[in-house]
Amino acid sequence: MRLNLHVVIPAHHEQQSIEGVLVDLDRMVKTPIRVTIVCDAMDDPTFDVMRQVGPRVRYVMTGVGNAFGAGALNAIKTGLARTGPGEAAVVVMADGCDEIALLDAMMGKALDGFDVVCASRYMKGGRQIGGHPLKKVLARTASLSLNLMTGINTHDITNSYKLYSPRVLSEIEVQSIGGFEIGMELTLKAFRQGKTICELPTTWVDRTMGKSRFRIRKWLPHYARWYWFGLKSRPLRGEQPHE
Repeated sequence: MRLNLHVVIPAHHEQQSIEGVLVDLDRMVKTPIRVTIVCDAMDDPTFDVMRQVGPRVRYVMTGVGNAFGAGALNAIKTGLARTGPGEAAVVVMADGCDEIALLDAMMGKALDGFDVVCASRYMKGGRQIGGHPLKKVLARTASLSLNLMTGINTHDITNSYKLYSPRVLSEIEVQSIGGFEIGMELTLKAFRQGKTICELPTTWVDRTMGKSRFRIRKWLPHYARWYWFGLKSRPLRGEQPHE
């Protein structure tokens, strides 16, 4: 199987942290990539940093405005929609919390035939450093209980750091309406359809610069919707690629 990798970065005024992420993508990732940064508006100062970093990195980088309306979900949808034929896509946060060095291994799993590759904080070997205490408890509880009760092959359903195959992007209709729930939706729908899922341990580190825009009270009902969807999911029988 031959795949290219499209890195989607949703951002909103992440001028303090985006440079580190872009430089790490160049320095740590051997897989050929192209990068799309999506902001709500083209005057977002994140793009100023992107233009400064662009000449120093080897990959192709594009900055685009949010095509579906403001917000994190629509930024991710905009970026995924720009994924080309024969490309897998991975969502990377602009705040530096994701383990960039894991991308080569994630792409290796995609090349082995997995449709969704999840970076997992809650499997053996994974870690979560910092973060809002309530958010940590809710994310861990939801993820581990879904794994236990449904058998889905990830212990971290809520982490947005996931890689999706072209098959997932072309065959699954997105119905999410708020927050970062799209990662849960795509993974759980892939599971229900019998698509192949795997995970790799990751270390997630809370942001050290800028301000988190995660809204627990506002977005929790959206996550709960997909949690209940997951509890009712039954995968189709099929052969899984060997891990």
